[in-house]
Amino acid sequence: MMQKNHQKRFSFEDIQERKNADTPLVCLTSYTAPMTKILDPHCDILLVGDSLGMVVYGMENTLGVTLDMMINHGKAVVNASKNAFILIDMPYGTYEEGPEQAYISAKRIMNETSCQAVKLEGGAHMKKTIELLTERNIPVMAHIGLKPQSVVREGGYKVKGKTDQEISELLTDAKEVEKAGAFAILIEGTVEHASSKITSSVNIPTIGIGASPTCDGQVLVTDDMLGIITEHTPKFVKQYADLAHEIDEAASQYAKDVKNRSFPGKDHVYKGKA
Repeated sequence: MMQKNHQKRFSFEDIQERKNADTPLVCLTSYTAPMTKILDPHCDILLVGDSLGMVVYGMENTLGVTLDMMINHGKAVVNASKNAFILIDMPYGTYEEGPEQAYISAKRIMNETSCQAVKLEGGAHMKKTIELLTERNIPVMAHIGLKPQSVVREGGYKVKGKTDQEISELLTDAKEVEKAGAFAILIEGTVEHASSKITSSVNIPTIGIGASPTCDGQVLVTDDMLGIITEHTPKFVKQYADLAHEIDEAASQYAKDVKNRSFPGKDHVYKGKA
């Protein structure tokens, strides 16, 4: 049964107030209006992630996702939601050249979708970019740890925080993006001890995905969580349903009904005068 919507959309201030709170922030990804309507009453944050490249478009990774894709899916999610804070990923190639490029891209996302914030991958080296965006009233969530947009350069999806040096670098990243004005940090694919240490070292909320239960919030790719994606399930994913099997069964039964002409039946056709 769906929960009742909040009286107003979850806000930037609401997120910041959940630092070290008893109740963690609830976040899931969403890319379409129908899914958004189902998820919205249950989530504090809905992330229009560039993971849509793989989930929706069948890409090998997120690198082929375009700004137009993010904007179009972002519009759908904003329009279909009433409760959640809507956060949109900045795709690869739209912000790395420097702060001004990032501002042009982020401004498009904000203006054309009416979302509430953007997320970009990177730590200390993104400090100037985050500073410029926040100075120009564009809220930014930073993304550190495993960074999917760096998958080719790093030779795969590699867990972070395994060594003292990596932990030190991650702590520096977290503190620098906080100083730059990021309102929150997403920590992905990072050893639990390191993720916990990052969370306790900054004054802004952290949201974990393959990180630590001590983070101030958690996020999963919805299609992973629902068991729709079956090719590979990351270690950090808990599947709360097996929708791939249910969809397969439904499609199989539909095909049988069409082939044996039991569908459409008399209840599924319009009756007119003979």
